[in-house]
Amino acid sequence: MNPTQTFIRADRRLEEVIASIRDEQWDMTMPADFVMRGAQAPPTLREVVAYHAYDDDWVPDMLAGRTMAQVGEQTYPKDGLGADPKAAFTAIVDKACAAAAALDDLDRTVHCSFGDYSARDYLVQANYFRGLRSWDIARVIGEDPTIPDDLAVSLLEQIGPHAEQYRAIGVLPPEVAVPADASAQDRLLGMTGRHPG
Repeated sequence: MNPTQTFIRADRRLEEVIASIRDEQWDMTMPADFVMRGAQAPPTLREVVAYHAYDDDWVPDMLAGRTMAQVGEQTYPKDGLGADPKAAFTAIVDKACAAAAALDDLDRTVHCSFGDYSARDYLVQANYFRGLRSWDIARVIGEDPTIPDDLAVSLLEQIGPHAEQYRAIGVLPPEVAVPADASAQDRLLGMTGRHPG
């Protein structure tokens, strides 16, 4: 899959996991490895999902080449989930996936808050974030965390060339060794510092 197809697959997989959250789980405190940069304590599950929703809110503007200043940095709420978080999340994912499907130039410049990147590089970063978080969240809420094989293979191909660079800047933890004949999912998990199984 190319980066846009992978984005859609990863975002939809994350949406599937979010749809399985039970009402009583939204306020649960997440494990320590969910602590966001600058935060002093682990977030709640709702805060994690709200962060992903906020990130997805920006996708159509980012892929269109607009800067945050042009859009207005206060345009999207930090928690846009409202009273029906699952429906709100789906609506936001729908818009992000439509924007990815319509992208016709992977070399277009995307203006992120942390610098300018090609749309291709922006999507690879986004794909990693969504694809792996679907596994992380599913495990915490007691759902099947399996990453579909086609998505795992695509993420391996896209993240692999950048893994050590991501590790060097603290985005990825140390690699976890897995058998050479491990599944694509387990190799992806090990490469990104997660313990399969």
